[in-house]
Amino acid sequence: MSTAQTQSTQQLKDYFRRSPAPARVGVFACGHHLYWPQFPALKGRLMEYHRIFCERLRQMNVEVVDGGLSDSAQSAAATAGTLHGQDVDLVIANVVTYCTSSAVVGVIQKVGRPAAIVGLQPAERLDYENATTFDQLCNDNVTSLPEIASALLRCGIEPVDAVFGQLHEQRAWNRIADLCRLARCLHILRNGRIGLMGHTYAGMLDMNSDPTMFTSQFGLHIEHLELDDLHQRVCDVDQSAVEERLELVQHLFHLPPPGADPIAGPVDHDELCWAARVSVGMDRLINDFNLNALAYYYRGHPGAPNERLGCSLIVGSSLLTGRGIPIAGEFDLKTCTAMLIMDRLGAGGSFAELHPADFAGDFVLVGHDGPHHVAIANGPPVLRGLSILHGKAGRGPSVEFAIQHGPITLLGLTQTADGRFKFVLAEGQSMAGPIPATGNTNTRGRFGPDVRTFIERWTLAGPTHHFALGVGWEIPVLEKLAHTLGIPCQVVARESRG
Repeated sequence: MSTAQTQSTQQLKDYFRRSPAPARVGVFACGHHLYWPQFPALKGRLMEYHRIFCERLRQMNVEVVDGGLSDSAQSAAATAGTLHGQDVDLVIANVVTYCTSSAVVGVIQKVGRPAAIVGLQPAERLDYENATTFDQLCNDNVTSLPEIASALLRCGIEPVDAVFGQLHEQRAWNRIADLCRLARCLHILRNGRIGLMGHTYAGMLDMNSDPTMFTSQFGLHIEHLELDDLHQRVCDVDQSAVEERLELVQHLFHLPPPGADPIAGPVDHDELCWAARVSVGMDRLINDFNLNALAYYYRGHPGAPNERLGCSLIVGSSLLTGRGIPIAGEFDLKTCTAMLIMDRLGAGGSFAELHPADFAGDFVLVGHDGPHHVAIANGPPVLRGLSILHGKAGRGPSVEFAIQHGPITLLGLTQTADGRFKFVLAEGQSMAGPIPATGNTNTRGRFGPDVRTFIERWTLAGPTHHFALGVGWEIPVLEKLAHTLGIPCQVVARESRG
């Protein structure tokens, strides 16, 4: 990579460094009140372990609400009141020693949020020659785990997860980190606002959806917008803001000479200036309506007042997506939601579909025209000037790149015949190699067991033709999310962790 490309990559990282609203995780220590008078030093020791647990949890970019100690059915009510009043997204029961299940169920049932049970043993093992009952109780993090789970299940509450290990063990903390990422997804789904502007791309039956179902099954609010809402804000952008945004775009994007595609030429300066103006207007639209995401489509008509506006959203949308505000084209509200989920997992989530396969290389290109998650690009993203936006009206700058090489995950959000949502998932690899210079994103995706079988299985799972393409292997946490939300989940390809 050249010095200029390295600088551009760093500028991308700096621009897209952000801090979305943190999830709120409620945590409480679980113990047994009868132990305290019997072993006077025990409670203090266990609460020190709990303090260590909470401090480690705070390092995971979540807001921690510590409910203190629940050691009886009576104290559970006070702990539940603390956590419920803070509107937590997820509850973690930190089992610091044996506790009766009533001390846990009484909290989780009243708070009414997804919950996980965690037992982290401080010692690797007991000193068998010298161990005392006190030592055992300091490391009795396991005994009540089955009791707690059994009681919760009998109350109709299924734990999100149960994590057992050592207090300072990385395996356990990796699992807890996944719980925190799950909490971030739950937070945005409970509180998110997605804009919907335009109408469905004509004939794409898989794009149609009922906005109310997103409120019903996720908790999202869908804000209906007109292109006129954007038009007015673009008109109000002054020249200094255009020049500032233009400078940013020229620093973040690479503008290479044309390749073989006759419709993908150099970017026209006037069109780039217009795209910069539209980008500023889009930022204002997002801020004014307090949106976390947006799905749009404008068919356009030659000579119509908003045709130029409707075909010039790609640059601004890609910048917003890279900053954690997913923008999906073709009015795809389902994939917009999938992109939002992947982004809050820290996996990116770029708007994508299946492109031509490479049978010799056993992979398939995955990408799309339109807006993309430029923060997960493999190197500086490219801008090309398209004289034709295939299948759409107009012309203008378009974004091209492959996502970072390595593990990738596809999250397809589809609907079943009864209108319920369903996750369709696949893990694979983003492979190094050339992509077409067409002004579209393309990633060389390899999925098991082979490209033919993968596409057949993916097709028969019934996803929409779009999906959110993210970095990393995220099926385990996405399965937990689907289960927590009560949404069916079908895995088409899973990578071995061996």
